[in-house]
Amino acid sequence: MKRIVPLLVLAVVAIGSIFIPSVSAFSDVSKYNGADIAWVLVATALVFIMTPGLAFFYGGMVHRKNVLSTMIKSVVAAGVVSVLWVVVGFSLCFGKSYHGVIGDPSTFFFFKGVMSGQPWSLAPTIPLALYVLFQLKFAIITPGLVVGAVAERIRFTSYILFILLFSLLVYAPLAHWTWHPDGFLFKWGVLDFAGGTVVHISAGCAALAGALVLKRRKVHIEQKEVPPANIPYVLIGTALLWFGWFGFNAGSSLGANGLAVAAFATTNTAAAAAGIAWMFFDVARGKKPSVLGFCIGAVVGLVAITPGAGFVAVPQSIFIGVIASIISNLAVHWKHKSRLDDTLDVFPCHGLGGIVGMILTGIFATKTVNAAGNDGLFYGNAAFFITQLKALAIVVVYSFTVSYGIFKLINLIQPLRVSEQEEELGLDATQHNESYATGSIVITERGNAIETEIIQ
Repeated sequence: MKRIVPLLVLAVVAIGSIFIPSVSAFSDVSKYNGADIAWVLVATALVFIMTPGLAFFYGGMVHRKNVLSTMIKSVVAAGVVSVLWVVVGFSLCFGKSYHGVIGDPSTFFFFKGVMSGQPWSLAPTIPLALYVLFQLKFAIITPGLVVGAVAERIRFTSYILFILLFSLLVYAPLAHWTWHPDGFLFKWGVLDFAGGTVVHISAGCAALAGALVLKRRKVHIEQKEVPPANIPYVLIGTALLWFGWFGFNAGSSLGANGLAVAAFATTNTAAAAAGIAWMFFDVARGKKPSVLGFCIGAVVGLVAITPGAGFVAVPQSIFIGVIASIISNLAVHWKHKSRLDDTLDVFPCHGLGGIVGMILTGIFATKTVNAAGNDGLFYGNAAFFITQLKALAIVVVYSFTVSYGIFKLINLIQPLRVSEQEEELGLDATQHNESYATGSIVITERGNAIETEIIQ
């Protein structure tokens, strides 16, 4: 029964979709701005490419026997969340507000009114459908970020269930609070330009919860070093993430305008500063400069600038990148000495990176960059800084508590962890019956060609 339930649920959704009446797409194009539509379409595609980029980033860092299982857990979110988004996800995030807490699930049920509806109030120059698709890509990558903390030991089917519950119970409320005009954090004046709270802090706190519930891997208990499977994969993943992040942050201006250019500039600058900061900090502590170090640092910088990308000036983005990188570096160092088994350091990098970014947005935000924003503590506005801290505390507590409960609930329904034997053999083989490296190679030894099967 457990094996057929997912297929039955999907079948019910598919059959139900038959009976949803068809409507014409938006026809009055005169109300929209062609340049804005073009840019947000490109930005939407850029945000999507971050998901396979994340898969490469994570997949290159795990043991070679777990590469595929790690990568697919990020990418499969594109399937699960896309369907959920059409049915009810967008409604929960951006539907008619219930007291600033959650959207009415019936507002855009099965995309009701999306293709023919009026544009979103905060994006009047693009069709509503485009705004919906842009927001979808954020919803896809968020549960994919959590994968890194629970890699090498969580069941694939359990993670599918986590994606579903996390999207409904964590992501949707946070998106509504922060980005809906009637959301209570939005009304407070909290600034989160592209997802510091909604995406990175929520994913980082969920990652911490997952690591605690799943407990430690055998190799972590035995303090065995796990060699990265493919460092070039990490480099490719970093490049794709950096490239896609321009859509993530600059696209959040929701138009081809000066604000998009400003967000583009701060995004690139913070990533660059953070990448070299991580590398230089490692060297200062007696290590050698590493590919992994620069890549991880750059991603931390991208995370940290996300909440303030359209609110802070370019020079201050250097400071944000450097400070976030050093804090995350120290946190990773501390974590490796602790009993916490966050496999790929998701909480120290994404969780703390997002937290640092929200705090520094409260300090360096300025109306000079974005008149719709606010002046931060650096410009004499302590009240706004306190507001950012309050929002930060609420999001951290909510994300961790609910995510912890989700992992515990899933464990009651079916085991979260694979067995010890499956963990030893690797999740690629035991969960997917596939292998990262397959086939055979020919080795020439003393003039004799010997064909040897590749063993993972």
